[in-house]
Amino acid sequence: MPRGRRQGRVSALESGLAEEAPPGATALPLALSQSPQQIEATDEPVLLRGIFEIGRGSCDVVLSERALKWWPIQPERPAGDSKFDLRYKEESVELKDIFSVKLKRRCSAKQPRSGTLLGITLFICLKKEQNKLKNSTLDLINLSEDHCDIWFRQFKKILAVTEYKGHALSLLKECELQGFDGVVCVGGDGSASEVAHALLLRAQKSAGMETDQILTPVRAQLPLGLIPAGSTNILAHSLHGVPHVVTATLHIIMGHIQPVDICTFSTTGKLLRFGFSAMFGFGGRTLALAEKYRWMSPNQRRDFAVIKALTKLEPEDCEISFLPLNSSQDDPKLRAQGSLKSDYNDQWQTIQGQFLNVSIMAIPCLCSVAPRGLAPNTRINNGSMALIIARNTSRPQFIKHLKRYATIKNQFNFPFVETYTVGEVKVHPRNTTSGYSPEEEDRPHENSFPWNVDGDLMEVATEVHVRLHPRLISLYGGSVEEMNDSQVTCNCL
Repeated sequence: MPRGRRQGRVSALESGLAEEAPPGATALPLALSQSPQQIEATDEPVLLRGIFEIGRGSCDVVLSERALKWWPIQPERPAGDSKFDLRYKEESVELKDIFSVKLKRRCSAKQPRSGTLLGITLFICLKKEQNKLKNSTLDLINLSEDHCDIWFRQFKKILAVTEYKGHALSLLKECELQGFDGVVCVGGDGSASEVAHALLLRAQKSAGMETDQILTPVRAQLPLGLIPAGSTNILAHSLHGVPHVVTATLHIIMGHIQPVDICTFSTTGKLLRFGFSAMFGFGGRTLALAEKYRWMSPNQRRDFAVIKALTKLEPEDCEISFLPLNSSQDDPKLRAQGSLKSDYNDQWQTIQGQFLNVSIMAIPCLCSVAPRGLAPNTRINNGSMALIIARNTSRPQFIKHLKRYATIKNQFNFPFVETYTVGEVKVHPRNTTSGYSPEEEDRPHENSFPWNVDGDLMEVATEVHVRLHPRLISLYGGSVEEMNDSQVTCNCL
């Protein structure tokens, strides 16, 4: 490499290090973190370079296309001191050995949603003697939100197998699955839901069924394994009881399989997608806002969207129809036998009015912000959906309702909240456009309403018909015992 080009790259690295240093830190000159010999030997393009505390000391960390490398930061050689010996001990991890990444936070009971940022945790696979493998972690400590977010997003980009929304669907449509025992997804709720949708679509096509109109879909041919690597991991948390990577992996290795209920979402007779849970109104608007701020970290984006949606809280004028589950059929033995799929009341019930939020959930939706679940009265395969409706009320009362999800108190014990156990739901907006926001930047697509389906934004202009299909897909996971504190009742049941 010509000398001029090498010096130009070094200059760029120095400026990048200064820009990425955490607030209050001093940008280090090049001599403090990397010797000229090491710079000369670095042939791979550098993706990121910055300062993290690793172990008990500050390190100069370099991320390239193949590996993560770091060196302890040493003081400069004192002028005229020949006895001072500057030694560098390089350590590294190859990117192929990193299988997941998350933001490391110190959480407490007072901060159940997002604690103090500590840095980034990498989950890595290490080779021991005799080709034995073990999982381990590497903590990169830095208290700067911006600094960590840059690195976190870069790691997520590197680890991503799918390259864009819908990529998993395209892959599973074309790939040959004969000879495989199952499909494993490493990701968040959106990725897991997309893979489940793809597996079920493939099953319908293999059975020769028309996928636009599916009244009685066939089961997915292969089980799905979920290794949580997202920001909420609702599906994995509901399935395993904890969003734990090792637990999820061991269930897959051991072949533990659970049948799981899933829903179809359709409009005007056309299938939109398969999914496990959905929110319309506040839940859909919050996600639509969050999607416009993808440059933020996941926790920042979520909190910002919730606050902004609350400041512009408005109800939707809707008509909601549903088929209630016969209470006499809500029997554990019948649930275990999977005998609930047709035991619903034939009489549709209809309610109209101004609604702040509508939740339709076939699983309990456990997550860090709702440890008892967004829908604690349902289970992953009890043959029913939870319909939870929040009618129009004051902003303080609605916020009080939302805060209850993070506590052991009954979040449904409000006069404006109604819950139903159902098999089908139709949500029909009675106005032509969402009443969400007058500003153009906050509006969804023209003449459409935002839905949050398993963490993915779905925009629909007309009525959405949600139909439950008991035990339609199998997922790797153990049986989660029903906890006593999850057995809540409500004044409207």
